[in-house]
Amino acid sequence: MPVRREQFLSVDKSPPPPEFWPSWNGRKTGVFSGKGDVMISNERPSPFGGRPYQGQPRPPSNEDTLKSEKVQIERKTFVFTLKENPRGRFLRITEDVGGRRDTIIVPSTGLEDFKKLLDEMVKAANEIPQKAQ
Repeated sequence: MPVRREQFLSVDKSPPPPEFWPSWNGRKTGVFSGKGDVMISNERPSPFGGRPYQGQPRPPSNEDTLKSEKVQIERKTFVFTLKENPRGRFLRITEDVGGRRDTIIVPSTGLEDFKKLLDEMVKAANEIPQKAQ
């Protein structure tokens, strides 16, 4: 019997048990109407467990730190680090809030535009009156 090239996906239309529902602040993110809805989510636990990445280790980065400054604003700490690697210079801005970190990287070729936009935002924040609460 010849092998057919079509592939079929079998979908279980019943909702997963609650322990598989991703939650954020106790609210469920899956919605089921009971009419054959299917949950497709990247937030579901992996069937392969929490094993660490088994691929090739990352090569050590060749980054030189040129300058670094830290500023505390309310409960947030921002670290501005000017770095250089073989591909060029960049500014790494890291926000740390209670141990949770988020980072953005701005290539040095965009720093003037970034500064210009930031200056406009500072000016607008000072000129636009705050809404009464």
